[in-house]
Amino acid sequence: MTGEDFIHLERPGSRPGLLLLHGTGADETQLLPLVEEIAPGHAALGVRGRVLEAGMPRYFRRLSMHEYDLEDLRRQAGDLADWLLARPGFNPLLAVGFSNGGNMGAALLLLRPETLAGAILMRSNLPVEPDPTPRLDGRKVLLLNAAQDPYARPGDAERLLALLREAGAEAELQVQPGGHDLTPGEVAAAHDWFARQEWQS
Repeated sequence: MTGEDFIHLERPGSRPGLLLLHGTGADETQLLPLVEEIAPGHAALGVRGRVLEAGMPRYFRRLSMHEYDLEDLRRQAGDLADWLLARPGFNPLLAVGFSNGGNMGAALLLLRPETLAGAILMRSNLPVEPDPTPRLDGRKVLLLNAAQDPYARPGDAERLLALLREAGAEAELQVQPGGHDLTPGEVAAAHDWFARQEWQS
């Protein structure tokens, strides 16, 4: 793997880094404005998905709105994990992912847990069910979902929560009213959750 395999943007910071994973049609800059709201002072690494859907960047292919190409998902998650692990001075990152990026963050946790210390997954589904179940002891995960999200697969948030907890992660699910867009209240909730975690010390 080389740096050219993933278009990315790094923002320096005085505290451990966040891996920023955008939604469909966005890019590596989408979540940068959230960093100072959720995790002031932390470094950020925004990575652009390599798959195009009607010209829009994504992290893996899907066959329909609610059906994913699992072979491509596993390949793309593996490539991203390998690229991250090959970076000089790599330390496990906290993923902050929205929509398709949230699904990729969940896939990294479930398929390549060595890449992440935890995650804030916003509007994510359960992208893949690993066999065997990984060990995620010590990982901290916040799921932010919405009751009227048209892209949500029914029951997926609850199944993902159960799977993460079965794997040993400290996982929390917050379901808010509303649709696919994030609300200021959810950003504030993510900040409060982040501030309670050990990496703040």
